Amino acid sequence: MDAEIIRELIEQGLPGARAQVQGDDGVHFEATVVCEAFRGKLPLARHRLVYATLGDLMGGAIHALQLKTITPDEAG
Repeated sequence: MDAEIIRELIEQGLPGARAQVQGDDGVHFEATVVCEAFRGKLPLARHRLVYATLGDLMGGAIHALQLKTITPDEAG
């Protein structure tokens, strides 16, 4: 799996989102996702929104994804 593909999937699945994804080994990734849709949601709900954009890739092609999910206001 490629970090750029993951970024594209997240941004396509969460309209208006901006994502930065890193991962050197092809299975473990870190992502920072900035999205207005996160406003008023707890971290677990925010993570679920991101996981939903990746579907079956989670636990398969993507073994682990560490997330930082913030609103545009939180991003400063």
